[in-house]
Amino acid sequence: GLNLIAFICNKSSAVFFEVSLFITIPQMYKVFINDTQIIITSSSKNENNFLVYQFKEISFNEIIQKTKSKTIFGITLYSTDLEKDWTSFKQNMKVIPAAGGLVLNSKKEILFIYRNKVWDLPKGWVEKRESIENAAIREVEEECGISNLEIVKKLLTTYHIYFHKGIKLKETHWFLMTSDYDDKLKPQIEEGITEVGFKNDVEINQVLKNTYANIKLVYDTYKGG
Repeated sequence: GLNLIAFICNKSSAVFFEVSLFITIPQMYKVFINDTQIIITSSSKNENNFLVYQFKEISFNEIIQKTKSKTIFGITLYSTDLEKDWTSFKQNMKVIPAAGGLVLNSKKEILFIYRNKVWDLPKGWVEKRESIENAAIREVEEECGISNLEIVKKLLTTYHIYFHKGIKLKETHWFLMTSDYDDKLKPQIEEGITEVGFKNDVEINQVLKNTYANIKLVYDTYKGG
């Protein structure tokens, strides 16, 4: 937190009061290329034992080439100006906004989809002039055949690099949602989704063995409160 002393003046008096501001400043950005991580951070800690480079001393193309090595699980880029360097990093790619949801039913089970032989959470691209929140609800509805969705709160934003007509950065905004829908769910077959359903804790342990690293991050964020 940051404490500031402020004051209000009128013609006859000055009133002093203390204001506490709690400002959340990210210490890192985590980007996935498949399951390989690129961490851009202002912290000098290297808790993952990844390769470490100064952000200013390595080019974007070198970063991408290094992530293609099967012996490398991640790269840490140390930054002395995190927001400036993060903006610089993103300028190398076209940013694609997306949104999705971690949906709970009345039993606190979590809604998962099965696509391309991998378990996933429902998500999709944000359309032009569409709010991120509306996009998240729409995508969950379309991919799962569910309704009565309510957003509880924003969970986090994940970043995933993929290669299609150039290099793209998918920026996915995740929301915690609830639904009391108890009718039959319907997977969006045309999007390659073959199964959809709510999973309990025991089932989720199996799901997490066959999902993407960024989906594990969304789940861990939810469990962390």
